Amino acid sequence: MTETPSISGRAPAPSSLPSPTPAAPAAGPVLSALGLTTLLTGAALPFLDFFVVNVALPAIGRDLDAGPALLEMVVGGYGVAYAVLLVLGGRLGDMVGRRRLFLWGTAAFGVTSVACGLAPDAWTLVLARVAQGAASALMLPQVLATIQATTEGPRRARALSLYSGTAGVSSAVGQVLGGVLVSVDVAGTGWRSIFLINAPVAVAALVLAVRCLPETRSDRPTRVDGPGTVLLSLSLISLLVPLTEGRAAGWPVWAWLLLAVFPVATVAFVRVERAGERAGRTPLVPPSLLRLRGVRRGLAVLVPFSLGWGGFMFVLAVALQEGLRLGPMAAGLALVPMCATFFAGSLAGPRLVSRFGHRRVVIAGAVVQGVGLAGVLTTFWAGWKGLGPLGLAPGLAVQGLGNGLLMPQTIRLVLADVPVAQAGVGTGVMVTTQQACMALGVATLGSLFLSLAPAAGMREALAVTLGVQLVASVVTVALTRRL
Repeated sequence: MTETPSISGRAPAPSSLPSPTPAAPAAGPVLSALGLTTLLTGAALPFLDFFVVNVALPAIGRDLDAGPALLEMVVGGYGVAYAVLLVLGGRLGDMVGRRRLFLWGTAAFGVTSVACGLAPDAWTLVLARVAQGAASALMLPQVLATIQATTEGPRRARALSLYSGTAGVSSAVGQVLGGVLVSVDVAGTGWRSIFLINAPVAVAALVLAVRCLPETRSDRPTRVDGPGTVLLSLSLISLLVPLTEGRAAGWPVWAWLLLAVFPVATVAFVRVERAGERAGRTPLVPPSLLRLRGVRRGLAVLVPFSLGWGGFMFVLAVALQEGLRLGPMAAGLALVPMCATFFAGSLAGPRLVSRFGHRRVVIAGAVVQGVGLAGVLTTFWAGWKGLGPLGLAPGLAVQGLGNGLLMPQTIRLVLADVPVAQAGVGTGVMVTTQQACMALGVATLGSLFLSLAPAAGMREALAVTLGVQLVASVVTVALTRRL
């Protein structure tokens, strides 16, 4: 099926490639409103499940007799598998069809979610979470790639804003939903309901996808880059696994050995990808893609933002429950103001861009996000004793608004110049960067917070951790000025 080149804000250039069938429309497939809703439903599931376990970890630990190391693997196993396989998932969608991969990934996500919900012990839960992360990696790249291949101009801008709003709100809603479900104890399932609830949603997404999603694929599908896939996986695993598990395991020798492998594997990956592109092959992550200005600078903004976002959500869940002694429901509901303003900012973004310009909106979002984070930090420090969920509402609302302005427009910048033929690869690279950095944020900021808390106290540890994130927020502001 012929696809039009990806050009944001400019008239689309006609494709020079012939359609494989005479009946194919010249403009390519068009995504309906119901099709977009289906994609966004599928996209919400991986983001929800990245964060849904945060407020449920104490209950999981008590029920399965799991220590800190195993509980961190419940979180980290999902994140590592998710990040490692995202680029491969995007490439496979380009090859065999994005609708087909979306269906496979959604079905696998539903099955693995049930496996998580029925896990009899902690190790089974960890393995099921790894499989769930792999299923997410098959499904999620197809969402952005399909949007990229079936929309253009204002429709694409709105679709990307809705996607980003869905991603951001789902991240926060995941912890809200997790807290509510654990507290309500649906049919006596306790924490297991946070996974079992995914099954009917996945079934609904499958039924809708079969009926309303158009099939798209690359006109020039390429074979899977085996060496590149292995080396990228080794690079991410050797970094994320020791940083996720090292502290809880007491920093054993294997953790340091894996960290030593990381730079070697990364350098080897870069060299293999460059050599493959020079030889005329299409590597897993084409270096030419990263030389595109919008891709390079947009990813640079996403890195510190995603690091801070992943760490913030994990640390906040721990601080609210273990520090302020709030129950799961109260800890989850504290994030409702952030959810509301994040979504509002995402919807307002395209209109603000048309009036003030892309760069100004992204800079404003980064600044507002930093102001909100500073407000949350001040609230925790000044009012620790007796602080309830409503006390955090002003700071979290401001932070959510900034996130909603920043994240969608940055994603739009990254994808603006990616050719539709490489939509799966481009979205895979972007989402891998985003998810790997969120997992790294959980590992680094979470480890910093948990290591400081026993000696310094919960409030002091939280202040230091949020202070580090505030520095990352300042870096984000500086990088947005280069867009």
